[in-house]
Parts: sequence; C-alpha cells; structure tokens
Amino acid sequence: MEPKKPRKNRGFYVRMKLLNNNRYGRTNFCYRYFKWLLWFSLSFYFFASFLFNHKPNTSSFISNISKTTVHQYSEKASRALIESSIKQNHHQDLLNGLKIYVYELPTRYNTDWLSNERCSNHLFASEVAIHKALLKNDDVRTFDPYEADFFFVPVYVSCNFSKVNGFPAIGHARKLISSAIELISMEFPFWNRSLGEDHVFVASHDFGSCFHTLEDVAMADGIPEILRNSIILQTFGVKYDHPCQRAEHIVIPPYVSPESVRKTLATSDVNGRRDIFAFFRGKMEVHPKNVSGRYYSKKVRTVILKKYGNDRRFYLKRHRFAGYQSEILRSTFCLCPLGWAPWSPRLVESVVLGCVPVIIADKIDLPFSSAVPWSEISITVAEKDVGKLDSVLEHVASTNLSIIQQKLWDPRITRALLFHDRTVEGDATWQVLHALTKKLNRSYRRSRVSSE
Repeated sequence: MEPKKPRKNRGFYVRMKLLNNNRYGRTNFCYRYFKWLLWFSLSFYFFASFLFNHKPNTSSFISNISKTTVHQYSEKASRALIESSIKQNHHQDLLNGLKIYVYELPTRYNTDWLSNERCSNHLFASEVAIHKALLKNDDVRTFDPYEADFFFVPVYVSCNFSKVNGFPAIGHARKLISSAIELISMEFPFWNRSLGEDHVFVASHDFGSCFHTLEDVAMADGIPEILRNSIILQTFGVKYDHPCQRAEHIVIPPYVSPESVRKTLATSDVNGRRDIFAFFRGKMEVHPKNVSGRYYSKKVRTVILKKYGNDRRFYLKRHRFAGYQSEILRSTFCLCPLGWAPWSPRLVESVVLGCVPVIIADKIDLPFSSAVPWSEISITVAEKDVGKLDSVLEHVASTNLSIIQQKLWDPRITRALLFHDRTVEGDATWQVLHALTKKLNRSYRRSRVSSE
C-alpha cells in the first residue's frame, strides 16, 4: 500500500486557483477584492462582539454633556435675565415707573407727512423723533391706557413745507390738533376725565404752541384754548412770563440729526486745528426785507454783519451750505444769535461738534439744564453788547478756553441734546421722560391710587 501523499496546503491551493483561474475573465482584482472583504467582515465581527460585551454608558455620557450644556446655557440665560432685570429696575427707578400711552391716530395726522424726507430731519423734527422713540420704548410705553400716567398725542404739524420758500408752514396746526383732540375725546374717555391735563403734545416751532413765526402775532393769538391744560414739549423758552409758554411745558432742544453729526465726525479730523476763530453761517439782513418790516433777529445779526463782516477773525457767511457742520468742527467759537425766536439749532450743533456756543438771546431758557451745564460750556453775550463781541471772545480765548473745550467733549452732554429713533438712557427723549416724572402730580392714575 502506497503511503499517503502529504496533504497539500489548502490555503495555498485556493490562493493559486484564484490567481490562475481566468476561465470567466477573473483577474487579480477578484483576489484583492475577496481579501479585503474577508478582512472587513472579520473586523466588523470582532468590533461588534466588543461593543456587545462592553457597552459604554452612552446615556450617562450624553446626559453629562447635556447637563453641562444646559447648565452653561442656564447660567448665561440667568445672568442675562438678571442683568436685564437690573437694567430695567434701574431704568424704572430713574423714571419712577413712568408709563405712557401713545394714541394710534389715523396716519393723516402723522406718518403720511413722512413721504417728504425733510419731515424727519429738519430743525422741527423732534415731533417725529419723540414719537418714534416712544413707540420702541418697551419700558415706558404701555398698551393699556388705564395704567398710563400720560397720553402722547402724535400730531406732526411742521412738515407742511411752503412751496414758495421751502420753510415749514404751520398755519394749519391749530385745525389739525383740534381735529385730533376731537377724535380721541370721542373714542376714549381719558381726555374728558382730566380735560387734557395728562396729555402731552410736541410744539417744536418758533414760539411753541402759539403756532406763528412772528412774536407779536404769536403773542396776540396765544395758545389755543384746547391745549392750555396739557403738557407741551417746546423748543421755545424764556425766563419771564410770556403768553406762548402759559401752559405746562418742558423746554426741549431743536432737532439735529445724530446721523449727520456721526458722518461729520467720521469724515473730519476731530483733533484737527480749529483755524476759524468765530463762525456764523445763516440769515443776516442789512435792511428789513420781509413783509412785516421787522429786522430779523431784532437787528442783532445785522450788527454782527456790519461790524465784523470785514474782520478776518470772523468767518461770516449768509448763504446755506450743506456741509457747514465741517465748518463748525473747524471753529473755536460758534455764534448763536436769536432768529425770530431766541433758540437756534446752532445751540446743539456747536456743542456736539466741540465749538464753544456764544449765546446771544436775552433771558433764553435753555433745554435740560439739569443734564447740560450751560454756564460751564458756553459764553453768553447780551443783545445790547453784541458790538463788544470781539473783546469778549478774546478775553475767553486768553483765560479759560481750554477748560470750556474740555467740558464740551463730555459724551453725556452730547447724548442729552440728541434725539434717537430708539431711546438711549440720558439722550434727549430720555431727558423728556425724566422731566415728565417731575409732573406726575398731573397723572390721573397716580392721583386715584394715592387717594385710595
């Protein structure tokens, strides 16, 4: 019997068969494919067995991640909530929990006028800016009129620009405001219960709610009877009895666009040399030209032009110039003489652009004196002393000019004189609200609460 042949290595045999069998077009690719498939299958088997026998506590792992994430989020949310609460409480403390209801009047009383871009940017535009800011002030605005301290009546009367000279024509103001009051008194009970005592209006015109440009006519007309119990936010203010401020009122600054100021500061050298000693650009009459026969500015601007028109220290221009704010930024002193009324937008523009305002308007009542230290940042010259203007300014320049200039750049002062679309603590609208807290004795709601 022949001895059995040693058994061949089957693995080698299979490998060789796979390598050499080309009957069906198989190539080395088949072998490589089979090898990798076999390797993957075995690896997957052992890996699956490992996972089956050694289950990690994934739920605990995910839970820990979730707890960490939630904890971090919770901490941030809590911190934000606390900060928001502190801010809101601080805000409410400063404003004594003030609540204002804003009437939603038909658009013909306000927003229809905004089709003219000038409406929200000219010197009387505080009526627009305050309305916008109140609509966005969630801390002060209330949608429940029964919890309101005051009621804001948004009527724009300054956007009716004359087709002749382009200036605001306010002859329609009395009729428009009377119509608005008639509407709210018919639809709501709040006007009639206090006869408008807790209602707030804006009258950002030359002589406030007298609604006329010429002072003698404004005084003769007086404040409309229907407004005399209300609170008027007005640019006009003097420190003596005047028919046009014989209503409860708050003196506010004229409107200067914060955006225009920002652009001027961004495109000019703030720390550049102030090469203009005394600056004024605006209306100056040599002789009375208007139909009233009166000298504009009570002749103050006429005297300035005649005396200093050829003085190189004085940069006096009678014509409008769109980029005149850049001239203010180059000036040391900015002349702010009265126009028809005592106030002028130059009061604001000069301060926010670091030019010392020279106020020439006797007994003017300046806005927000509790927030703006006018006596420390401005120079006052009596109307009768305008001929001595040069010597007054030279004296200041040689004594305390640098101190005044340093105080002018206090950002709190700038903030207090500018209206923003959204109220910022300390800005002009905020100052109005703060002033209203001093008049809470006029609040019907507060008086009812205190009597119970």
